[in-house]
Amino acid sequence: MSDFMLWLHANYIRPQIDKGEKGDYDFHFDLVGNSLPPAVRTSMEKCLEFTAINAFSLGLKTGAGLAGSASRNP
Repeated sequence: MSDFMLWLHANYIRPQIDKGEKGDYDFHFDLVGNSLPPAVRTSMEKCLEFTAINAFSLGLKTGAGLAGSASRNP
């Protein structure tokens, strides 16, 4: 993982995830996070970091979410 992607995760991707509405998933995040020992929780955070970075990269590669943001006016 490049330093830039780790920086992007820490400064853009993760804050977006944290402020997003979790809805029914909030209970599950709390359950898993609170039941894991600290060392395992750190490993889980690294797995979530990896997944979020790769999902973000896939979105960039496929252009997902960009169609609605482009101006239609010439």
